[in-house]
Amino acid sequence: MLAPIETKDAHDLWYAVEGSRTELERWLPWVPFTVDPEASFRYADASAQDWDAGRACRLAVRDRETQRFLGVVSLESMAHIHQNMDLGYWLRTDAVGAGYMTEAATETLRFCFRQLCAHRVRVAAATDNHPSQAVIRRLGFTFEGVARQAERVSGRWLDHAIFGMLVTDPRAVSIASGGAR
Repeated sequence: MLAPIETKDAHDLWYAVEGSRTELERWLPWVPFTVDPEASFRYADASAQDWDAGRACRLAVRDRETQRFLGVVSLESMAHIHQNMDLGYWLRTDAVGAGYMTEAATETLRFCFRQLCAHRVRVAAATDNHPSQAVIRRLGFTFEGVARQAERVSGRWLDHAIFGMLVTDPRAVSIASGGAR
């Protein structure tokens, strides 16, 4: 289940990050700055402002049956004039491997292509973050290259594998038409 992040999600967000900190810190530069529950409230508030301004769309991923907060899938750097944006995501550690992110990201891509009229979606993952790259490949993105030392995380430079999907790609056509759930 996906819904825009709101301030009511802040506590769940905090506990998901705190409980998964060791794994998330390896790949995500913002995790060390999430130092207390107040940081999650600020993030939730900023997410609502970014949505209102058309800069980003951050969605809480929750289990359909239990409503348990599982993570976030987002559309960042939304460039409406160019009809492109970046896909981002993370899951709490105990939810990894159950297919949640592939399902959530597929629905987010459907929203991108249908409602936001995206032409191109980009996603990146550290070259040694194999679980994230597996999600990207299941989604049907095309590998475009490596951005060397693209991001500094936990005191080290990470190379990023860059992937893209165009609205005209067969997988995007399938997603936008309602297939490939």
